Amino acid sequence: MNVMAKIKTLFGAQDMTKGNILNCILKFAIPLLIGNIAQQMYNTVDSIVVGKYVGDTALAAVGTAGPIMNLLLVLFMGVSTGASILAAQYYGAKDRPTLDKVIGSALFLLFLSGLIMMVVGYFASPALIQMVSPPEAVAVGATAYLQIFFIGIVGCSMYNIISGILRGLGDSVYPLIFLIIACLLNIVLDLLFVATFGMGVAGVAWATIIAQGISGILCLIRLCRMTDVVTVSFRAAVKPNGALTKKLCLLGLPAGITQAIFSMSAIIVQSLTNSLGEAMIAANTAIMRVDGFAMMPNFTFGTAATTFAGQNIGARKLDRLRKGTKDLLMLAVGTSTVLVLCILLFGYQLIGLFTSTPLTMQLGQTGLRWLAFGYICFSVTQVLQGNMRGAGETMIPMWISIINTVVLRMPLAYLLAFLTRCPEWPNGRPEAIFGSLLLSWIMGMIMSVIAYRSGKWKRRLPAELREGR
Repeated sequence: MNVMAKIKTLFGAQDMTKGNILNCILKFAIPLLIGNIAQQMYNTVDSIVVGKYVGDTALAAVGTAGPIMNLLLVLFMGVSTGASILAAQYYGAKDRPTLDKVIGSALFLLFLSGLIMMVVGYFASPALIQMVSPPEAVAVGATAYLQIFFIGIVGCSMYNIISGILRGLGDSVYPLIFLIIACLLNIVLDLLFVATFGMGVAGVAWATIIAQGISGILCLIRLCRMTDVVTVSFRAAVKPNGALTKKLCLLGLPAGITQAIFSMSAIIVQSLTNSLGEAMIAANTAIMRVDGFAMMPNFTFGTAATTFAGQNIGARKLDRLRKGTKDLLMLAVGTSTVLVLCILLFGYQLIGLFTSTPLTMQLGQTGLRWLAFGYICFSVTQVLQGNMRGAGETMIPMWISIINTVVLRMPLAYLLAFLTRCPEWPNGRPEAIFGSLLLSWIMGMIMSVIAYRSGKWKRRLPAELREGR
């Protein structure tokens, strides 16, 4: 009986409003971190397979499609964030009837947004790829990759949104299991479609949407079976609660806008990157894949901060929230520091996983060295902004992103590129792109610390918590 109780504790919804704070955070964050790494494996395996079996042009095509794909996924990001916040707060408050309605409303938005994005994304793909002006050979592969991805976008939306609900309930283990299954399937299908059938870029796209669709279906099955915590009503998904749907959208909209800003800036900077040549495009693709893994602990602790804050605010435990935020900062900064050291020591070998072209490898190593310190700064940003989102304050992180990205990063990238033009690099040196990103991460951390210490994010808290009662 004791063993069964431990298994249920491990695989069930986690109540983060009681018990040792550090243990709660680690128990939630470690499976989430492994899951985030598994999710990052999708794009990474795609890049490794096309880079090794097809070539740098195919690698550049996958990298060119990435920022545009992320831009069109912002709707799901917003719904997922709003669902996770509300699920955490109502679960922490032990308000099951409202929690059930929140989930019904989230499922309604899931399928509505999925269908919209499938149609819009597929037909808009050629025009969107042309926005970043890639070389013709790269554009053909990028368009094919993007169109196939949007055919299977509903499966991707299922995973993103339902896993957000599960994390709000404190369940980070089952999404991890489903991601590992999907990741292994993705690897097998990548090798089968590309190495065996010679399908090229289209092969990795089909492998990705099949694997993501399976992970989404498994998450839905898991949610339906959590009858001790929630009741999934498909009637509620067809006829959602109007007030909760509006609240979910209002909470998620700033997060969606934030992601859209990041994606738009990436597209604009991608256009600058494309002007530097195919070697730079391929190198930047490899850098972003390594960057994805380096960012995983930051995003993990940011998500943990949102869930921890949401549950404890729902339970009216502000002192516990303060202590948890300090513990999360310690974990995030410590983990990022270790990763930075690994990147500085093994950056060249990491880029070598994607390409064997000497110039591409050298450019990739240079980029990683420029960005290394920024990961530590970004870890602080993610924890503090995750805390604010868990409290229901999603506007402050959004405005920080707007200022940081639109006012600073994009203009600075083009300015530095203009100032570093030379015969070897007539459109600017690669360091212009890397340096502008590093400075934006540093400024993002500074603004997040100021916003958190000002206490303005507490305006979203219940009255008794704002007044310290």
